[in-house]
Amino acid sequence: MSTHTSADSSPQPYAGPSPQPHDLTLDDPARRPAGPEATALPVADAAYWEAAAETFDDEPDHGLRDPAVRAAWAARLRTWLPAEPAEVLDLGCGTGSLSLLAAEQGHRVLGVDRSPRMIERARTKLAGREATFLVGDAAEPPVGERRFDVVLVRHLLWALPDPTAALRRWADLLVPGGRLVLVEGRWGESDPIGIPADELTRLVAPLAAHTTVQDLAHDAVLWGKEVHDERYALLADLPRTRPSRRGALRFAAPRT
Repeated sequence: MSTHTSADSSPQPYAGPSPQPHDLTLDDPARRPAGPEATALPVADAAYWEAAAETFDDEPDHGLRDPAVRAAWAARLRTWLPAEPAEVLDLGCGTGSLSLLAAEQGHRVLGVDRSPRMIERARTKLAGREATFLVGDAAEPPVGERRFDVVLVRHLLWALPDPTAALRRWADLLVPGGRLVLVEGRWGESDPIGIPADELTRLVAPLAAHTTVQDLAHDAVLWGKEVHDERYALLADLPRTRPSRRGALRFAAPRT
């Protein structure tokens, strides 16, 4: 299997058919515990995310309440997801902000998050739309035999105990020629956390026929502020070797 990787800071079209946990950063005090027991690393246990659900959408890139931030993420998703209605699995979906954008673009969305309160808010946010939300482990999504055109994951992989195993499982949930959309980064200076783009590219390489990395750090509108750390999206297109009832997915060649 040949894997080609290219870096590109501009959105690229995906012309095929059919918790997070969430955005944890060291420079964001709202994502860390307060008081004398505070630690440099974010807390990501189930109780933490249950408590965080109440104010989670207050962050600009979580709730997407600012029209400019919302439009920026919608534009990115439009290039990452198929042009026609597709099956999208949003892992670590949180309160469903990206799920909502995907649904608004005509896709059928299944969201999974470990926090019942996050899932409750996502169900409310997408009430009446073609979307389903389940409480479960994003590393082992409770989706049965269902398969997807796209697995969408934002700021989750770095926090999992076995990223390689999670990537293999997610690839197994894709139809032939399907796409992994992995939004990740590397945050902090003295004690950084996260996954650098080159490391994630290496982890994905055995699974993908083609990968593309897009720099997101330069696009301040996505985050509602200027950022100075590493933030990126890695698009990994799987081989089309297995037969598919829906036919081969069509991907546009990435621009370099």
